[in-house]
Amino acid sequence: MPNGKPAGVRCVQLDDDNLCRLFGKPERPAVCGEFSADREICGESREQAIILLTSLEEDTRSG
Repeated sequence: MPNGKPAGVRCVQLDDDNLCRLFGKPERPAVCGEFSADREICGESREQAIILLTSLEEDTRSG
């Protein structure tokens, strides 16, 4: 996503299993490589992760 990923929009690089297609590749954005999933950020399930990450994205949205 050349202009960044808007809050609440699924990353185009996620496959059907929610795995990053760019993982381990040099074109993977630095912010993705620096992200460390932990319980505080991602909760206990995929559903909790979506809620928590969406809220975090909205809270840090620029503009």
